[in-house]
Amino acid sequence: MAAQDDEVPLNAIRAFVTVAREGSVTRAASSLGTTQSSVSRYLSVLRDYLGADLIARRGRRSDLTEFGRLFANAVSEPLETVGFTAKRMRRRAAAGTNRIVVRTSLSTFASSLLIPNLQAFSAEAGGVIVDVISSLSPPTSSDDFDILITRDLSVIEPADSWEIYNEELVCVGPPNLVAGRELSIVRSIPILNITSRPDILPTWLRAMNLSSNDIRAGARYDHNYLALPAVMKGKCLLVAPEIIVSDLVRGGALQIIPGSRAPSGMQYRAFAVDRSEHPEIARSFCRWVARLCKRATLAQAT
Repeated sequence: MAAQDDEVPLNAIRAFVTVAREGSVTRAASSLGTTQSSVSRYLSVLRDYLGADLIARRGRRSDLTEFGRLFANAVSEPLETVGFTAKRMRRRAAAGTNRIVVRTSLSTFASSLLIPNLQAFSAEAGGVIVDVISSLSPPTSSDDFDILITRDLSVIEPADSWEIYNEELVCVGPPNLVAGRELSIVRSIPILNITSRPDILPTWLRAMNLSSNDIRAGARYDHNYLALPAVMKGKCLLVAPEIIVSDLVRGGALQIIPGSRAPSGMQYRAFAVDRSEHPEIARSFCRWVARLCKRATLAQAT
């Protein structure tokens, strides 16, 4: 139990802090689940290491010396922080568990790009099961997720992060409506309005040097994934992030109006939270999503 001169006796410090908190060696031993003699030996080790008395025995009480009080005040909070952090980051996955939870505020991105490709990640990662949940609410450290994919939310707990996509907007419509047409078509064909992204249309109009008076307002939809079937089958247009319509464009279901591409200034990010029970899988997933978005962006360019 003796400590080397250059080795900080952390167990002895923990025992001392417990004595300082409990007010006696007996109660400290009970709290630590050890014997009184063990606690006393720890106190002796710490006294020898620091070169000063920390405890003054008065009957059954163990009062702190002035030096002991100063030392206890200095180390108690950092020691609690270490314990809290270790418990928060402790891996408690059951044997054989191979599952992660992905939370996202980007429901259309998830349905159009992420989910259709999950089987590829699962195969690459040895059969990992990926649960996907969507929420527009700010996440908290008590929420059950390993990864957050978002554009507009932030993580307030320790996490690694990846920039996965700088959002580009395009105006699309069904080929039979927009084939061979120029940007001026937006003045005569209704453009759908997405209420969950009220920023998209004004941002795009400014980039095109247009105003709301220059276009025809179409029907309103909560989310892009609800509007996509409407624009594919109807006589209307949609301004949307290019990454969520790229597969439909490549498949011929939609067509981008020439000259309608513009950056929105928004950035998609993936966060792997430190408290994940599968931190390496979570980080691997974030890297995979970044590659997926990069491939989609390169496909758009070609």
